[in-house]
Amino acid sequence: MAALVWDQMAERFFETGVDHGVLYTPVSGVYATGVVWNGLTAVTQSPSGAEANPQYADNIKYVNLLSAEEFAATIEAFTFPKEFLLHDGVKKTANGMQIGQQGRPIFGFSWRTKKGNAENEDLGYILNLAYGCQAAPSEKAHNTVNDSPELTTFSWALTTTPVAVTGFKPTAIIKVDSTDSAVDPAGLTALEDELYGRAAVVTPNLPLPDEVDTLLAGV
Repeated sequence: MAALVWDQMAERFFETGVDHGVLYTPVSGVYATGVVWNGLTAVTQSPSGAEANPQYADNIKYVNLLSAEEFAATIEAFTFPKEFLLHDGVKKTANGMQIGQQGRPIFGFSWRTKKGNAENEDLGYILNLAYGCQAAPSEKAHNTVNDSPELTTFSWALTTTPVAVTGFKPTAIIKVDSTDSAVDPAGLTALEDELYGRAAVVTPNLPLPDEVDTLLAGV
């Protein structure tokens, strides 16, 4: 057996950046229509749960049960697509009046992060797909223009409801790493055609996890 070697150049992996944001509005449970989300500055993932709940018997720790894991996130951006207003609890009248404090429907969201190593900072990327998202009300501060102007940053805290995955527990988040040797390039292209659309052929949409796995298999 070969000896362990630390910090080889090709294995100094890192992730950075956030881009290719897409908002998907579901229709009858299908995330059918995707629109570009420009101006993303950060997507912060905040999983919770999976907390230990030890059970004792015979004067010993008998088993350690874990609570259900929840996926949450925060989106920060300089702007947002007009289609997001509905998911931010805003409805419009025919005359353009925006009414707040309305319902907040579920939506899907995808974004991409770059992946690199010490030899190549553009080694690949990771696709992040989130399902069953709902945006909580958030603070929006508008400051006066001064000698050090800054853009207003919007922020939304997301909670999620998991969707089914055959053979696994339901989930609200899946990822696809373009540098993973198990990911077929043709399958990855097929998935991206669905996520981002292909002119006159595919309307941008967010496939459910089982459909993502099928696309990656090239079936």
